[in-house]
Amino acid sequence: MHELSVCLALLEQVQSIAQERGATRVERILLRVGPLSGVEPLLLKSAFPLAAAGTLAESAVLDIEAIPVRVHCSECGAETTARPNRLVCGRCGGFRARVISGEEMLLASLALRVPDQHPSG
Repeated sequence: MHELSVCLALLEQVQSIAQERGATRVERILLRVGPLSGVEPLLLKSAFPLAAAGTLAESAVLDIEAIPVRVHCSECGAETTARPNRLVCGRCGGFRARVISGEEMLLASLALRVPDQHPSG
């Protein structure tokens, strides 16, 4: 399952960030995933518990937000949304449209539990 390897890579990044900040636990992970990213959100969610086992993110909630496909039209200059299977300009219908979003998978935010650090003295 491709999504398991994606989860493992994501969790490496999450663990690194959490450790840099002295976190004892990751409580929430927010991902933004585009339909052209090659990642299936439902499969990602189902692979997450297996990948997160034994990590700081073991009990974290994985939230996934969909990123819409947006294109820039070379013919009329418009930036519009498009369907993943029909990458045409929403204004003029032109086919010379370049994808500007919808291909990415972004780690948008983390909620971490960081212990209170009281200065001594």
